Amino acid sequence: MKRILKYIVPYIGTVLLAVMFMIFDVICVMLEPYLMSRIIENGIMKGNTSYIVNVGILMVLVAIFAAFSGVMNARCSAKAGVSFAADLRAGIFSKVQEFSFENIDKFSTESLVTRMTNDVTHIQHTVTMCMRIMVRAPLMFLFAIFMTLTLNASISSIFIFIVPILALSLALIIIKSTPLFGIMQKAMDKLNGTIRENLMNVRVVKSFVRQEDEKEKFNKANTHLMETSLRAMYIVILNMPIMSLLLNVSTVLIVWFGGNQIINSTMTVAELSAYLNYINHILFSLMMFSMMFINMTRASASFKRVSEVFTTESTLKNIKNPIITEKLSGNVTFKDVSFKYSSTQKEYVLKNVSFEAKKGEVIAVVGGTGSGKTTLVQLIPRLFDVTEGELLIDGVDIKEYDIDFLRENIGVVLQKNTLFSGSVSENLRWGNEHATDEEIEFFARAAQAHEFITAFPDGYNTYIDQGGANLSGGQRQRLCIARAMIKRPAILILDDSTSAVDTATERNIRESFNTVLKDTTTFIIAQRISSVRDADKIVVMNNSTVEAVGTHEELLKTSETYREIYESQQGVK
Repeated sequence: MKRILKYIVPYIGTVLLAVMFMIFDVICVMLEPYLMSRIIENGIMKGNTSYIVNVGILMVLVAIFAAFSGVMNARCSAKAGVSFAADLRAGIFSKVQEFSFENIDKFSTESLVTRMTNDVTHIQHTVTMCMRIMVRAPLMFLFAIFMTLTLNASISSIFIFIVPILALSLALIIIKSTPLFGIMQKAMDKLNGTIRENLMNVRVVKSFVRQEDEKEKFNKANTHLMETSLRAMYIVILNMPIMSLLLNVSTVLIVWFGGNQIINSTMTVAELSAYLNYINHILFSLMMFSMMFINMTRASASFKRVSEVFTTESTLKNIKNPIITEKLSGNVTFKDVSFKYSSTQKEYVLKNVSFEAKKGEVIAVVGGTGSGKTTLVQLIPRLFDVTEGELLIDGVDIKEYDIDFLRENIGVVLQKNTLFSGSVSENLRWGNEHATDEEIEFFARAAQAHEFITAFPDGYNTYIDQGGANLSGGQRQRLCIARAMIKRPAILILDDSTSAVDTATERNIRESFNTVLKDTTTFIIAQRISSVRDADKIVVMNNSTVEAVGTHEELLKTSETYREIYESQQGVK
């Protein structure tokens, strides 16, 4: 609870203002019975019509001030509540950026999105409600409901005049606020889309160390939602003050007509006094009573769910004083590495993996489906921590490196080609945000992407839909390769990254690697033997372990698994 409520501290001044205006509002309400008693005693009982009119005008002025206090209380409550929710969402989002994949899988992407949106909204409503009605409404209701059981409602016809005005004001509020609610829902959709895009593509975000850029994108959508919500709420909150004003005007009218009834002996002073004192209390409290408990019930679960996010520590952290050097060389050594995704998992995904890759070498990883190829290379940028053994880069355990520094030196093209909404050049600059237009074009040519990019009407300014939905699989692959190459990484990981391109294009891309990234240690996962036969070393994975390591010619002689893969592909030809 403390982790959540700390986000209200920056707005404590606004909260105090809301409380102050609420006190003013209550004082005005409490003045009404007193003024009423003066009217009854000095006006009605003595038949002094002018006194009734004068004090009645004073009551109207008090009602107007009460309405003003109500508006200001509601505005301050809304400002504090919405701003608190915006900061809370940003806090949760920043916390999630620190999570490992194990943490994210524990919650599930959908659950995290819900916690950042709906759950925060429920908490926001509760905080706002607490500043407005939590104390006043229940007390008013409990007292007034008992006292009105015996009232005579003979003068209730006065509401025939008040209700149409109330309905008209409510209709105007609805008409004005409905379009804003539509805009607010679109803003919510945009926010959810931004969150979902980030979480679905979190491996790419972390591999390219773009958490800060994603935070900026998120904060933009978050701020838009906050501003839209405030515009809508500033209209909706007029409902209660207007209703309060109308009900107080009705009180004056009831005094006028009720006074005449008392003069004519058709109503007693006690009946009029009781009616006036308690009818308004009932009307106010009933409107908010049920909503208060519903929101509190829903918010209690939301408080718990959001607190779970804040109390969860990332399973993947930097050590104290991590190593940051100028640049990695790219020597990679697996020493008896074993891995499983969780401590409760019985079977290891990788078992006793050992091999070495020297600077500038091309290492191919082949094997059947489920043999652990992708998991193997995802350990290198420390997307996961090894369970047993050691993974060394330049002779240093990767756990000793600063995580961001490590990933800045590694280029990754994952099996799932992920692009983000934005222009082609913006996507390519994920590899190097300071890359010039010339560098972008150079690496796009190296990845065999320049030709199709320039075929677009807007060239490198062409807008890419979320996930690259408006591009083909081969185009997405080539853009992802170019993006990784722009980093000029010490280590490059290509996970089945050319499966959607033809063999001629693939050959040209491999030639680019040999010239543009000749000093880069490259790990290639591929299904086609033709894609890896020229590699310096080929690692054959079978049943979660390394079956053999060697060149193409060596493995044809020593590895049955490799030979079977090769022969099956030759047979297809």
